Amino acid sequence: MRILLTNDDGVNAPGLDALEDIAAALSDDVWVIAPETDQSGASHSISLSDPLRLREIGDKRFAVRGTPSDCVIMGVRHVMKDHRPDLILSGVNRGQNVAEDVTYSGTIAGAIEGTLLGVPSIALSQNLDRSREDLDDPFAVARAHGADVVQRVIRAGFGRDRLVNLNFPGCAVEEVQGVSVARQGQRNQELLRIEGRTDGRGNPYFWIMFGRADFEAGPGTDLAAIRDRRISVTPLKIDLTDESMFGRLEAAFA
Repeated sequence: MRILLTNDDGVNAPGLDALEDIAAALSDDVWVIAPETDQSGASHSISLSDPLRLREIGDKRFAVRGTPSDCVIMGVRHVMKDHRPDLILSGVNRGQNVAEDVTYSGTIAGAIEGTLLGVPSIALSQNLDRSREDLDDPFAVARAHGADVVQRVIRAGFGRDRLVNLNFPGCAVEEVQGVSVARQGQRNQELLRIEGRTDGRGNPYFWIMFGRADFEAGPGTDLAAIRDRRISVTPLKIDLTDESMFGRLEAAFA
């Protein structure tokens, strides 16, 4: 099995090392094509106004000056065009990608792009519990369970235009409570805010930030799974059409 790895944290990110460990347990034909720099929050953007720069940095290892989607396109359409990958793994992201994170995440976008190009694709993310100073390796749960979970997903099959989003809880390996096949949750978007600051010359600048407050993690959701120290497995689909609203709009425009 030929595997293509990418991420959105950049080619030197520690989560990519964890992903390489996972992939090595599955295959000896593993390729890395990842962004030169951190592309967190890039979502499914592709570079149309700037050229893509491809740099070979090792055996089967490349850095792209572009987004995660650019990296997957470069891999499938150029670097590996004569022997396409059988599987694309995107991650392991530094931080969970659950609920509405799915729409922002470059990690998820790497798997989306792979799916669009006809390659089975899985996104992997690791929740980080910053209060746990006893966790020497923040990616330990992903390393310990990643290969087994990926293998189970592969055996289950993907279906047309489907991808899978995996999230690992931020705890010790022995504290993991199992695996949950979970729905995409939803947070309170009131937590999203703008924080204004001033630079050394007195000019204003801003950060987009998420406030830390309690929210309801609905039962059966990815949010609830991570809260309960369970590995979250969420199937996603490319087609975003809302079938429940389709009939109402047909009637409205009849």
